[in-house]
Amino acid sequence: MATEDDVTTRIQRRPPRIAADHPNYKWVALSNTTLGMLIATINSSIVLISLPAIFNGIHLDPLQPGNVSYLLWMLMGYMLVTAVLVVTLGRLGDIFGRVRIYNAGFLIFTVTSVILSVDPMHGGGGALWLIGWRVAQAVGGSMLMANSAAIITDAFPAKQRGMALGVNMVAGIAGSFIGLVLGGLLAEWNWRSIFWVNVPIGLIGTVWAYRSLHDTGVRRPAAMDWWGNITFAVGLTALLAGITYGIQPYGGHTMGWTNPWVLAGLIGGTAMLVTFCVVESKVAEPMFPLKLFRNAAFAGGNAATLLGSVARGGLQFMLIIWLQGIWLPLHGYDYANTPLWAGIYLLPLTIGFLAAGPIAGYLSDRYGARLFAAAGFVVMAASFGGLLLLPTNFSYWVFALVVFLNGLGGGLFAAPNTSIIMASVPAESRGAASGMRATFQNAGMVLSIGIFFSLMVAGLAGSLPHTLSSGLTAQGVPAANAHQVASLPPVGTLFAAFLGYNPIQQLLGPDLLHKLSPAHVHTLTGREFFPHLISGPFHDGLVVVFSLAIVMSLVAAAASLIRSRRDSRVDSIES
Repeated sequence: MATEDDVTTRIQRRPPRIAADHPNYKWVALSNTTLGMLIATINSSIVLISLPAIFNGIHLDPLQPGNVSYLLWMLMGYMLVTAVLVVTLGRLGDIFGRVRIYNAGFLIFTVTSVILSVDPMHGGGGALWLIGWRVAQAVGGSMLMANSAAIITDAFPAKQRGMALGVNMVAGIAGSFIGLVLGGLLAEWNWRSIFWVNVPIGLIGTVWAYRSLHDTGVRRPAAMDWWGNITFAVGLTALLAGITYGIQPYGGHTMGWTNPWVLAGLIGGTAMLVTFCVVESKVAEPMFPLKLFRNAAFAGGNAATLLGSVARGGLQFMLIIWLQGIWLPLHGYDYANTPLWAGIYLLPLTIGFLAAGPIAGYLSDRYGARLFAAAGFVVMAASFGGLLLLPTNFSYWVFALVVFLNGLGGGLFAAPNTSIIMASVPAESRGAASGMRATFQNAGMVLSIGIFFSLMVAGLAGSLPHTLSSGLTAQGVPAANAHQVASLPPVGTLFAAFLGYNPIQQLLGPDLLHKLSPAHVHTLTGREFFPHLISGPFHDGLVVVFSLAIVMSLVAAAASLIRSRRDSRVDSIES
């Protein structure tokens, strides 16, 4: 039988748990929450680059008209759920403890990763399995995103907070680009591995979080705002789903903005969000404290977050299409390999984020956050202007420099913007403020797809049909068939390029290709025909897309400079 001395000896041999007031605790909190943010945001993009391998693995053609919805929800479901839930989960962190909600998020994320990797079905059933469990995984990711910034803000003194938030935020932003490279590499081996990779990291993070993190923030018991949660979730889901389906063709139109269901989602979602604002102004304990927006610094910081997220999301999707559909095939890469290489060639963007983020956070602690946030957006606007000046078949080193500059601007902005937002609210509202900031960021990513795809499709619709028709007939395709292909919605061409398919081979089909001469077939299905054909119309669309991104970046820069006389916290950081 163990004596009292034996028990005491065993307890003493256990690794000591760092107390919340220990000088090293803040670094433990930073490292664990940064790991949580990294794994949560990597999974917002790792599926993006792996979609061809996933659909091949479950034996489903994503370009068939009936399967486009599967593709969109596989792509958008995770981001939409995180946009809807982060405010609620941040608010729950304020009530029940930020660390408690954060730890549960790590556990849910890890368990759902295992379930996703063992998808037992094929076809539509397999796609629904992945979509459903990705939604569940997004709940865990939302718990991590909603509370990580609040945990860091609680743990760090004001003079180091910008640096700490910079590390955390750059990890989150860079994760979306790291996922592109990691997903491309893993999908080459086995599509299930994009979910396997989460398991060991998730297990380590879960055990580490449960053993080391403490709730050091102010916890304020309150009743749950059920009506606010319901109206917000229904309104934002309907609005973002309407935007998602709006880019699909409907009734002979290139897009679905006249679809009654899309209009119902847009109008009904907006009406429900207005109702949500009314509810939040009436209840005693709102989930979304609208009074925080009375602080001009908080309102301006969140406006800048939304605009920056929309611009950055649009950039990510447009660059992937540009690389996969045009530049890489022109430079000898097979369509099947373009997803992987697109991620690799976008590494300068990630390097720019990683280089600027922590430095900007450290310097903003000393010299003030607003100027760094505004300067980051001005740099981003300049990089969008540089992309406008590039020819479609560019020199890679010039392209790499321009996208590095864009990443640098994003890194300069991320930490100071977060510091402005988190320092402008009282301590008991940090969980809600963190969730609100994450909502604007995640909603911006979903909005960017609807906005920029719509602008690109609108740009292509004017010139692509004639270009396709004349190019196909010049290669022996009968005029009727060429006109039929040219009349197809441009979004199909964009998705084909986005997924690494040879669009012309997919559009014409084997039966028609079999009737053409071998020389014409070789030209039509080769690497250069489609890129040369689409480069002119695509560049027309890019002009519209990047011009809007420039405007958004400059407006966000102005929003970042807004001061609040009533908020002494931000002013003390900048003094």
